[in-house]
Amino acid sequence: MRIVVALGGNALLKRGEPMTAENQRANIRRAARSLADLVSQGHALVITHGNGPQVGLLALQAAASSGEPFPLDVLDAESAGMIGYVLQQELGNVMRDRHFATLLTQVKVNPHDPAFSKPTKPIGPMYDKTMATKLAAERGWHIAPDGEKWRRVVASPKPLEILEVQVISFLTEGGVTVICAGGGGIPVVELSDGSLAGIEAVIDKDLASSLLARQLDADFLLMLTDVDAAYENWGTPRARPLDQVSVSELSLDDFAPGSMRPKMAAAIEFAHATGRPGAIGRLEDASAIVAGTRGTLVHAHDVAHNPSSTGIVN
Repeated sequence: MRIVVALGGNALLKRGEPMTAENQRANIRRAARSLADLVSQGHALVITHGNGPQVGLLALQAAASSGEPFPLDVLDAESAGMIGYVLQQELGNVMRDRHFATLLTQVKVNPHDPAFSKPTKPIGPMYDKTMATKLAAERGWHIAPDGEKWRRVVASPKPLEILEVQVISFLTEGGVTVICAGGGGIPVVELSDGSLAGIEAVIDKDLASSLLARQLDADFLLMLTDVDAAYENWGTPRARPLDQVSVSELSLDDFAPGSMRPKMAAAIEFAHATGRPGAIGRLEDASAIVAGTRGTLVHAHDVAHNPSSTGIVN
């Protein structure tokens, strides 16, 4: 199968870990081993990844330097290159007979998307509320809660088109494992003369991955994170993991914005458009999720009548 695999930022940098190069590489090495298992089973992978912690750190460093700081679209590109380099290297270390390429990926968005007036995408470090409020006042940030902590939030417009999709398809058909759409891709808008320009935003990686999977006609969308499944009634005594569910059974209002809701939206969009499953689960369970025995699998149709609800691997 051709599988678009989306590595969550928290799968590459565990919650609460210092954002160091050593920690990032250790987590990417762990991810590479899990992805190698899928390749060994004969699957062709296209890999995307988050960049929330990394792009936030780059933005802090840019703000601390003298002169005009680089805009977020440039920092998106920088973080995609940084993470892609380490991911490409570690994948090559465990699969030395394979070819890999990291591709900076532009993603078209609408400059009038309502997300620009209502930032929701968390980036950068976590703070307690007092510190977050202080930094927001000093730096003009928007902030929002993220679990028990607070983070900076930025605009996250809906991705409309993956502009390098033909290049990605060409490479994958040649047997290259492509790392692309890093951090959701680099947000660009089309100007009146048809030219492109970057815009200040961070696109949601899962929604961009769903769009990429649809444009590539992928067989499976796999979103890997640091939790074993999507949960119903998360954060309450009635919480339970969802395993095989249909699009008709789900309401996005039941999932937290900025965390699980975009993943469920991405899975629903992919399943509805293609009739193929979108899945969410833990990095270490990647092979079992594709096999249909772990994680949450979202199907286009009623699971009770869906022949793909088990035995996904083919």
